[in-house]
Amino acid sequence: MLSAATFKESALCSMKEKELVRRAPCAFAYGALSQQLDGPVMTSSSSCKRWARRRTAVRLSSENVPSVREEDEGPSKPKPIVSVASEGLQPTERVGSRKQVVQFLRILTHPALWRERVKVVVMCFIAFVITNVDRVNISVVMMPLSRYYDWSPVTVGLIQSAFFWGYLLTQIPGGYFADRYGGKVVFAFGVLTWSTMTMLFPYLVDRSLTLTLISRGLLGVGEGVILPAMSQMVSKWIRVTERSRSLGFIYSGIYLGSIFGLAASPNLTMSIGWYYVFYIFGSLGLIWSVLWIALVGATPKTSKFISKQELRYIAAGVEESGTALGEGIPWKNLFTSRPFWALMISHFCLTWGYFVLLTWTPTYFNSKLGFDMTSSAFLAIIPWASMFINANLSGFLADFAVSRGVSTNTVRKGMQTIGFLGPAVCLGLQTVTSNPALCVVLLAMATGLGSFCQAGVYSNHQDIGPSISGVLLGITNTAAAIPGIVGVFVTGLILDTYPNAWNLVFYITIAFYILGTLIFNNFATTERLF
Repeated sequence: MLSAATFKESALCSMKEKELVRRAPCAFAYGALSQQLDGPVMTSSSSCKRWARRRTAVRLSSENVPSVREEDEGPSKPKPIVSVASEGLQPTERVGSRKQVVQFLRILTHPALWRERVKVVVMCFIAFVITNVDRVNISVVMMPLSRYYDWSPVTVGLIQSAFFWGYLLTQIPGGYFADRYGGKVVFAFGVLTWSTMTMLFPYLVDRSLTLTLISRGLLGVGEGVILPAMSQMVSKWIRVTERSRSLGFIYSGIYLGSIFGLAASPNLTMSIGWYYVFYIFGSLGLIWSVLWIALVGATPKTSKFISKQELRYIAAGVEESGTALGEGIPWKNLFTSRPFWALMISHFCLTWGYFVLLTWTPTYFNSKLGFDMTSSAFLAIIPWASMFINANLSGFLADFAVSRGVSTNTVRKGMQTIGFLGPAVCLGLQTVTSNPALCVVLLAMATGLGSFCQAGVYSNHQDIGPSISGVLLGITNTAAAIPGIVGVFVTGLILDTYPNAWNLVFYITIAFYILGTLIFNNFATTERLF
């Protein structure tokens, strides 16, 4: 039996806690306030038991709130989220007061919930989604445009190719300026340029063909600089142990953007008009640019929002020595390096399969497998979905292997081998089957396994030259853009001469995959060279 004094103490404790809970602005604040109560909570009645359990649960939840502390950091403990909410809180404050709203917003922006390096990765991912929507929407609206303006196939091809000329010419300059002045500035320039050209396209296309070609070329200029700029940002912000999954996630934005563009653009064109496709997606890029400039730092050291704990965590896993921002590029060492040439040739072999397969997939479904145009357009989304899933999967698998002690060199070459030989095997099986459904599955598997290269070739730039990764990716991506012109043209020439020669197209692609496998595994390295 409890004494009267003990029961009174328990009852007062329960009343005090109920009052504080009623005043607290949110669960986090309640967790902090419950810790301020003095003395044990007695459980002589069901009411006391109920409130004791509730207080214990909140205490446990507040203790499990994620912290910015990482395993590599020292013993210092960061300020918990609950203390942010409880600072200056008075028991008599009105619920929903201005101070409580401010405290709640401080909780939402606490580093434990929004780490700065995660913000950088997510912003890059969103930019890649928007960029590929802007890239594919022209292919969706080209049919009604060509009918309205009476464009010949030659004119259509000229407009489509204008993008690649701007894209090719800005890869290396984009990488150079990103390494010299920082990836943030170059990234913002690229997005602002392509978004502006996207929004102006309906106006310019109605004025003259020359202005139309210029706008498409400038669109290529804007999109050409963002890959090397992204590479430079990742090399500064992301640790080696997190790099594969970060790059896999960012590059998967390209695939998601293609899915979204192919699905949304036709509906927008038919419902509100083709020009709104350019207005809507162009405006999204402008909004993104404002957020990027305001919220993202060029480096962890210059970020206004990063915590000291996260800054130490990033610094412990990112190499800072070597060519610094603003210094020259070791061009001679670069072009006399066998691992760099291996990386560039492997990148070329990779994109030969990428451009050929994805560009001619709808035609293959229609002419070879017998699907109608509507079904072909729908089935063309499947390879993009497969690449989106596998790009993220490969990143997580690669980082998991590195964290378990597997050498980075073994991981990069293993992932790249899957990315080359996996598609080669699928295409080989494709040449000996005539079942349409199986052919669709094999093609989806080929493109999906090819995205394992995100943890191979695409991660290797930051391995061998983190301080000049923008230039490295700019150079190799220039070579890798050539199959977008030559490979697609050669494939068209083969099919124009021999309409059913799809096996020949696949054999050529398989040959490039095998060549890339041999070169990358024999000459590539993950040792820092520049």
